[in-house]
Amino acid sequence: MKIINIIGTRPNFIKIAPFMQAAKKYPRLKMKLVHTGQHYDYNMSKVFFKNLAIPKPDIYLGTGSGSQGAQTGQMMIALEKIVLKEKPDLIVVLGDVNSTLAASLVAAKLTIPIAHIEAGVRSFDRAMPEEINRLVTDSLSDLLFTPSDYAVKNLTREGVARQKIFNVGNIMMDTLFANFNKIKQSQICRRLDLKPQTYAAMTLHRPSNVDDKKTFTGILKALNQIKKSLAIIWPIHPRARKQTRKFNLDRFFVPHRPGRTARIGQITLLDPLAYTESLGLFYQARFVLTDSGGVQTETTALNTPCLTLRYNTEWLETLSQGTNTRIDPEPRKIINAANKILRRPIRKKPAFLQKSKLPKYWDGKTSQRIIKIILDKS
Repeated sequence: MKIINIIGTRPNFIKIAPFMQAAKKYPRLKMKLVHTGQHYDYNMSKVFFKNLAIPKPDIYLGTGSGSQGAQTGQMMIALEKIVLKEKPDLIVVLGDVNSTLAASLVAAKLTIPIAHIEAGVRSFDRAMPEEINRLVTDSLSDLLFTPSDYAVKNLTREGVARQKIFNVGNIMMDTLFANFNKIKQSQICRRLDLKPQTYAAMTLHRPSNVDDKKTFTGILKALNQIKKSLAIIWPIHPRARKQTRKFNLDRFFVPHRPGRTARIGQITLLDPLAYTESLGLFYQARFVLTDSGGVQTETTALNTPCLTLRYNTEWLETLSQGTNTRIDPEPRKIINAANKILRRPIRKKPAFLQKSKLPKYWDGKTSQRIIKIILDKS
């Protein structure tokens, strides 16, 4: 059974690693990995392959950046040629990025079955490009592997046939559990000369936050107040880095240099981090500010308080677990939410992750469930 797996971005890399590893146990499965090149920056791409021991892609398209339509179109042209040549029995797509949409459209046009890992996730905000990608991909998919009961309900409400839906859990937990010892042993705090729980970590990349000057400036003004209580560490996404320069916002932070100590009163910029360093930073933080879906789930597993700077979230289970709080990206609300966390006792970090306290099937065995279903259905 020939399977082509399509990846293109950091979240895809995190999700594909355990899936490729699980498939090795089944000689019947002939796996090929296609990297579209949607994330072409080294720290957003190659370093993750090394850090997570992902096999080298069989095919690299090198698509690069571009507008939503141009990037998706370029990927479709290249992927169609690959699919026609390879004639796979199944195409596997992950998450909600443009690579996912492009591969799904090509597969559907060529009548190749599609398996969507992380299906059914919804923010109900069609202004988000990711939401359109999710809706279209799920409508075309033949096997829909959901991360939660919420996702199952979303698909059922949309009229997807129940026999196509499989609640298998969050595949990102497979990678997190497999790397937990490395995450705990990360030297990121030592490198920054920081003690655990004395800083907040941040990730920010969504167009709604960083492409709007008023919103972006407001978030940074909030951080200017929060940094009086603890250091703020920001591994900056290339998109956000571009926008800080465009809007002349460099006054808000200092780039990290070797030997320089990150300290209270500063927003310290880092280059994007490798997976285990990134999660090591989250694990030891007092709290995390983010607009990332994946980070909401990772901080839930790490028992680190998280403030999600968005008007909506697709990961409702992280809210019900109590680790994540959704906050409108407005200065006063961000400051109030941060102060509320700072007034609380510091959460004790687990010596090991207690899977029983996480949402259903967030147990590190999602890849195994997916492989078994694919084999049963083939």
